[in-house]
Amino acid sequence: MGLWLTLFAMGLVTVLIRLSMIALLGRFTLPEILQRALRYVPPAVLAAIILPEMLQPGGTLDVSLGNERLLAGVLAALVAWRTKNTIFTIVTGMTGLWLLTALGV
Repeated sequence: MGLWLTLFAMGLVTVLIRLSMIALLGRFTLPEILQRALRYVPPAVLAAIILPEMLQPGGTLDVSLGNERLLAGVLAALVAWRTKNTIFTIVTGMTGLWLLTALGV
């Protein structure tokens, strides 16, 4: 019973924290410099999640041409740079990873 109460309480705390930010941000506007800085948070978090897995697929650094994840990531980065299309970038990167894995590169 204590576990369920703890889970419920922590869920409630999480919802209240998020709701408080939404309620507070509705009452005032953030300075322009902070708004510009916050635009970089999602790409920074995404890079922090993806880059270690691309560069260290087995837990050790692998920057060789045999690293399928790195090759697919470079392909996806090139597509993102040229097209600026998120969906096309994801589809291209995943397709490239599947093909490279299937071919055993």
